[in-house]
Amino acid sequence: MADIDNKDQAEMDPADMEDVEDVEEEEAGEDENSKARQLTVQMMQNPQILAALQERLDGLNGSPSGYMESLPKVVKRRVNALKNLQVKCAHIEAKFYEEVHELERKYAALYQPLFDKRSDIVKAAYEPTEEESEWKTDEEEELTEEMKEKAKLEEEKKDEEKEDPKGIPEFWLTVFKNVDLLSDILQEHDEPILKHLQDIKVKFSDPGQPMSFTLEFHFEANDFFTNTVLTKTYKMRSEPDENDPFSFDGPEIMSCTGCTIDWTKGKNVTLKTIKKKQKHKGRGTVRTVTKTVPNDSFFNFFTPPEGKTEVPDNGELDEDSEALLAADFEIGHFIRERIVPRAVLYFTGEAIEDDDDDYDEEGEEADDEEGEEEADEENDPDYDPKKDAAPPAECRQQ
Repeated sequence: MADIDNKDQAEMDPADMEDVEDVEEEEAGEDENSKARQLTVQMMQNPQILAALQERLDGLNGSPSGYMESLPKVVKRRVNALKNLQVKCAHIEAKFYEEVHELERKYAALYQPLFDKRSDIVKAAYEPTEEESEWKTDEEEELTEEMKEKAKLEEEKKDEEKEDPKGIPEFWLTVFKNVDLLSDILQEHDEPILKHLQDIKVKFSDPGQPMSFTLEFHFEANDFFTNTVLTKTYKMRSEPDENDPFSFDGPEIMSCTGCTIDWTKGKNVTLKTIKKKQKHKGRGTVRTVTKTVPNDSFFNFFTPPEGKTEVPDNGELDEDSEALLAADFEIGHFIRERIVPRAVLYFTGEAIEDDDDDYDEEGEEADDEEGEEEADEENDPDYDPKKDAAPPAECRQQ
């Protein structure tokens, strides 16, 4: 039999012999691939190997690009030249933001007379003329002259029945309550105080001084504190960091400084008094101790921790301080950029509608994605809705 096989092999075409060898090599390769896949699966199921891989990946973060390392020396030189150009671009960008700040200062002076007149109307120091008060709405344009006259008489009759209010009562309090960013930190015990808020002004740093702006909250005389103005100052840096120039992305907040509020005795809403019972270890007697603790209030905005929150010289902050500074600056920046210039529109709610319009499209996309996820879960034969049901979270007033 062996002789027959040998004879057959001897009589086979050389090309056929090559085909046989190729098939054998492919089968051997498939076996090796199968073994490799099995080995990979086993490795990925080993938690120690996974941890080692993750540690290796973490160590690669921030390391130079492998592509950059592979470039010829002459190309690296040219890339370094581009990076030097980029540093110069960052310094030019810093000059741009400095000029923007100068423009803000210039136009703030042009806006201020209008804001002052707004303040006078709000606090009843000035009564606008008929011409200044005329404002046609779309509804009024559709009314006939007879209907307009009738509506005017009814409005005058209502005004006669009511007491004549001074200015625009609770103007700034209403603005605060209409803006989510502010209403989130506004407490019920803050509202009686904010009824006395008459104006908010923005003051920019003088020419030649480090970039900064100050928010001034002007109050009428009240029973809560003796200050007439409460201030919050934000100092910014608008120049690239020498150690990390590529991180420059415009002015960044470096510190915020509040002010001391001279509270009337017993009126400080940023503190509250609590009573605790203490039991004596030896005698077993119980006594009641009164303790003063911090209280949630919008007016904590004027007293950041230790009176001042700032970025250290090395530019490094712990996570809590960084989050605190970012949240604080978000509020200050929003007041400066949106609230002060457009206060009446936040009072009427028109600016809020505009803000909401900015998020409609994104919100719809989010809803669509959520719907898709729910559909996927419902189509999953192993999905159990009971497993996703979580007990309601307990709400506590801190």
